[in-house]
Amino acid sequence: MTGVRSSTLATFLVDTRAHVEGALDRFLPAPPDCPQLLSEAMRYSLLGGGKRLRPLLVVAAADAIARRTGTRVLELALPTACAVEFIHTYSLIHDDLPAMDNDCLRRGRPTLHTVYGDGIAILAGDALQGEAFALMAREPNSDDPAVTARKVAAIRVVASAAAATGMVGGQVVDLQAAGQVPGHALALTPPSLRAMHLQKTGALIRASALGGALMAGAEPSQLDAIDRWGTEVGLAFQIVDDILDVEGDAAALGKTTGKDAAGDKPTYTSLFGLEQAKAMAAACATRAHAILVEHNLTDSWLDAIADWVIARRN
Repeated sequence: MTGVRSSTLATFLVDTRAHVEGALDRFLPAPPDCPQLLSEAMRYSLLGGGKRLRPLLVVAAADAIARRTGTRVLELALPTACAVEFIHTYSLIHDDLPAMDNDCLRRGRPTLHTVYGDGIAILAGDALQGEAFALMAREPNSDDPAVTARKVAAIRVVASAAAATGMVGGQVVDLQAAGQVPGHALALTPPSLRAMHLQKTGALIRASALGGALMAGAEPSQLDAIDRWGTEVGLAFQIVDDILDVEGDAAALGKTTGKDAAGDKPTYTSLFGLEQAKAMAAACATRAHAILVEHNLTDSWLDAIADWVIARRN
């Protein structure tokens, strides 16, 4: 299959989610290769719903490139799409733990540690992280040196986004800013808040788009464009998350609202106010659109996805 030939964004989202949902379970190990309890815990969190934004970005970015090269989108991009969802889910499992955000609701259901206990939740998250990179190294199974090179490049991008200079580093700063690290409190300024969120949330979103573009064989100028576009969309996503924590509905979001304010956490709404935060999210979308225009990438789902990120209510 080359491009994902859906007629509207809504059908693209439905079609791609269907491919992703089927592959997520298929790509995870199951008994007797792993303990039954671990298999159940991983699947409880991984297959419990969600927007699937990150795998959608992988496929959408790959599709944007494939429209110009004829690349087999799903065959090449689906393993990376599932891998970034493994990593995202592992991060949610760990974020919900008592030592982190101490939350009891995720994706409309009890969080993993409230069902299986802290120990199994930690290990399920650890397993999902490891399986993500095992999957990217293993699939797609090909002897083509060009495909192997793309896989290595995608693994490098995703690993960096998930590690100390990316998501984990951002989470450390978040804990310090929330006063959860004794003796290491940190006051965030607007620039440092932006830097934290570009790591904590934005890095994996950016890497998802880049990973898809890499697997589709993007040229250096296209990779630069996707990189900058993903940075804007990642930041916009976090700003909207901060907005929804203030004015969103817990039932629609599938998670607890108002926790940032209750925990006195620095957010875009607490530093800039609700209306300015909304304007900042819209400005991210405007810049993202300009990047696509500049690099002739508007014939794709990327533009519509950026608008969807801004307008989302969950």
